[in-house]
Amino acid sequence: MAYQTNIDTMIKLLSETLSIDADQLSEDTLLIGNLPEFDSMAIVSILMQLEEVFGIQIAEDELTGDAFESVTTLTDFVEIQQAATAI
Repeated sequence: MAYQTNIDTMIKLLSETLSIDADQLSEDTLLIGNLPEFDSMAIVSILMQLEEVFGIQIAEDELTGDAFESVTTLTDFVEIQQAATAI
């Protein structure tokens, strides 16, 4: 997928999972500490959705808080996982 397509898909996924309007999200939106809906339960749901939507497997040892800093960092994390899966 092209990067902008992944950003758009990520915004849609976050909007649906967090039950917030997609218009409230952009690639620069901060996640952890910025959105009250973005809690530990939401992270678990988001991880499951990321695996399903983007066709990746996420190992626990690959997860860091940095990946959940913003929409962009989460999309970058997914793209790295996609590249690793393609090898």
